[in-house]
Amino acid sequence: MTIMQETQCILLAEDNEDDVALFRSALQRAGISNPVRVVHDGEQAIHYLSGRGSYSDRNRFPFPGLLVSDLNMPRCGGFELLEWMNSNPQTAQPPAVILSTSTQEMDRERALALGAREYVVKPTDFSKLAEIATRLKAKWLDPRARA
Repeated sequence: MTIMQETQCILLAEDNEDDVALFRSALQRAGISNPVRVVHDGEQAIHYLSGRGSYSDRNRFPFPGLLVSDLNMPRCGGFELLEWMNSNPQTAQPPAVILSTSTQEMDRERALALGAREYVVKPTDFSKLAEIATRLKAKWLDPRARA
């Protein structure tokens, strides 16, 4: 299991600004102080992860310790992002967590088969989102969780 240092950023691939704001608030409630970098589609996430284009400056756009991605985004969705990550083993990849509104079992299975470490259905209740953030912190960010 990869454990993220507090200085490492979380890359959030999410096209809905309301969901971005809710996710940031949930992280704050969970006591997660890692910086969050937001991209609005899978194509931007690929550029960020590969350090291409406007994301080439790793001082401004540090490599993330965790990727949290939606499935349904414009231009390139979460499945395509996971497929790219799978097909580019020479590029370092952070653990990927899918945070989606889809409750379809086939979406969950496909995401996990493509390498997502976890698949979480977006809750409609903020307190449940904060609980998810707390669980993500314990599983992926807390140094005491070292295996």
